Amino acid sequence: MTVTDKLSDITPSSEVTGLLRILDGQRRHVLGILDGLDAKDLRRPVLPSGWHCLGMVQHLALDVERFWFRAVVAGDEEVIHGLTSGDEAWKVAPKVSAVEVLDGYRREAELADAIITAAPAEAALAWWPHDLFGDPHLHTLRDVLLHLITETACHAGHLDAARELIDGRRWLVLT
Repeated sequence: MTVTDKLSDITPSSEVTGLLRILDGQRRHVLGILDGLDAKDLRRPVLPSGWHCLGMVQHLALDVERFWFRAVVAGDEEVIHGLTSGDEAWKVAPKVSAVEVLDGYRREAELADAIITAAPAEAALAWWPHDLFGDPHLHTLRDVLLHLITETACHAGHLDAARELIDGRRWLVLT
């Protein structure tokens, strides 16, 4: 029985529902700013650090959604044992299509949503990566949600800048 199975009869609180709505808005931003880019542009690095949009989305899927929700919040042993160290998630193999990466992000978000909605905001974390972060600095689902809202929004901003450099498109301009 998984953590999600144990908590499946819990109705998400208005706090969790509200935080999830904000996170989902940031996820839509990530996907929306990339809409219309072809596979070549999705793989084109435009900043000196060398990352590209597709690598950012794969990072968000694996190092953010999967890591924090499936490993840290839910304690999924299969995910924990499959974690890599380093920057592997940023490197999209040439044989992996853009559709696969974008669909992978959507799938990880759906899996994360099932975990999020199955637990109260104050639920303790099931696992903590001491080898990466030392003593825990996040303690509850609420903490992880707030962290991921911030991280996803930050990366959405990175994607905004990359998109503007690629073709001049901007996500939202308030004048």
